[in-house]
Amino acid sequence: MTGSADPRPGRPRVVVAVPQRLRARFFAAGTWARLTDRAEVTVLDDHTDRDALAAALPGARALVTAWGAPRVDAELLDVADRLALVAHTGSAVAPYVTEEVFRRGVRVTQAGDAMARPVAEVALAFTLALLHRVHRFDHALRTGADWESAGRAPDRHEIHGSAVGVIGASRTGRAYLALCRALGARVAVTDPYLSPAGAEELGVQLLPLEALLERSRIVAVHAPATGETRHLLGARELARMPDGAGLVNTARSWLVDEDALLAELRTGRLDAAVDVFDAEPLPVHHPLRALPNVLLTPHQAAGTVECRLRLGSSAVEEVVRLLDGAPPVHAVGPEALARLD
Repeated sequence: MTGSADPRPGRPRVVVAVPQRLRARFFAAGTWARLTDRAEVTVLDDHTDRDALAAALPGARALVTAWGAPRVDAELLDVADRLALVAHTGSAVAPYVTEEVFRRGVRVTQAGDAMARPVAEVALAFTLALLHRVHRFDHALRTGADWESAGRAPDRHEIHGSAVGVIGASRTGRAYLALCRALGARVAVTDPYLSPAGAEELGVQLLPLEALLERSRIVAVHAPATGETRHLLGARELARMPDGAGLVNTARSWLVDEDALLAELRTGRLDAAVDVFDAEPLPVHHPLRALPNVLLTPHQAAGTVECRLRLGSSAVEEVVRLLDGAPPVHAVGPEALARLD
């Protein structure tokens, strides 16, 4: 545990439970100075240490959290006598706060807006790669196929005019569909919370899941991980996708039955680009790694320099607004606990 470089008496105190490796990426010099100019900052280098957090919370006005931080529950709240804000540097807050936080009037904010653009861009990059079978060509050349064999692939398509289906009109889903529409794709969305008027405003067609799967050349998953969306795409749903179609998942593996997907991919009927997995790190000998019709990345869709700086800036701005007596910009309520990851 370390304290502020300038611990002036009477200043509000803020606890930053973000490890050193992430602090360097989240907080630009100006962002960090904005925080330390307004508050005495207690930094938890071992941000997963619950005892260290409990020792740091008494008297603190705000807590900034990162992935892996202990969940704030009644026991921690009992020692957090002045806590008014938990500012999470990620999107889903369920792993880090309990219902008791809201019950005691502590505000909770998240930085999900900062992640929408980079994840949408990766989903777009995946979409283009699948349409043009880039992953198949790369795999063939890297595994020693001769030139003529390496050049064989299923039919390729341009995104202009292609039917793209988006599952979930989330922040990321909306950013992704806007990028696809800008390139001329015919976009449809399935989302139980999106109204026909909302779909019209987005410039997309609103369809039931089954119809969307059956008409889409690319299906991109952007729904939240909730109890209702567990294995939203299973064997029955994947079988509805047309031959040669591609699945893009930069959201959560929770949404797709990985075993069912693997079975479909082994037939060669579908292609997929996946950033998220049931087991992370993905085991070295996992069968997905060997398939020529799969593009894989190690859960890095939101990992841009710009995104990480926005995550830190968003959390600091929420703390500053608290200290200024202003309402938070990215507050969430108890309903956010339904989002499991």
